[in-house]
Amino acid sequence: MKKYSHSFKALMLTAALALPAMAFAAEPVMMKDGVMADHKGMTLYTFDKDTTAGKSVCTGECAEYWPPFKAEAGAKAEGDWTIVTRDDGTMQWAYKGKPLYYFKKDAKPGDKAGDKMKDVWHVLQGPKM
Repeated sequence: MKKYSHSFKALMLTAALALPAMAFAAEPVMMKDGVMADHKGMTLYTFDKDTTAGKSVCTGECAEYWPPFKAEAGAKAEGDWTIVTRDDGTMQWAYKGKPLYYFKKDAKPGDKAGDKMKDVWHVLQGPKM
């Protein structure tokens, strides 16, 4: 019985420690310096040519330079967050109907090399506090 008790305590401790990480992983983005980023701190962008809410027009070569911020199977969206289906069938996060992207040349968290690129790519700004 004592062995079972220790195993059960270890299991409960492991589960309790995992809860914050699981809750954090469910969040699509976090704010850093007023700019929205993924959970690793990589900057997210919007594309002015995405004019139809919930529709991404950045495909093919565009998506090679501007990879979509993909949503995992079973991801849940609420409030201003939505999930759009891309032409290739994959899922992508969107904020207020605007699909979100990374920029290929952003090498580390906090990089914003794609901001204002060709006057159509913009970092996603967080809500004003």
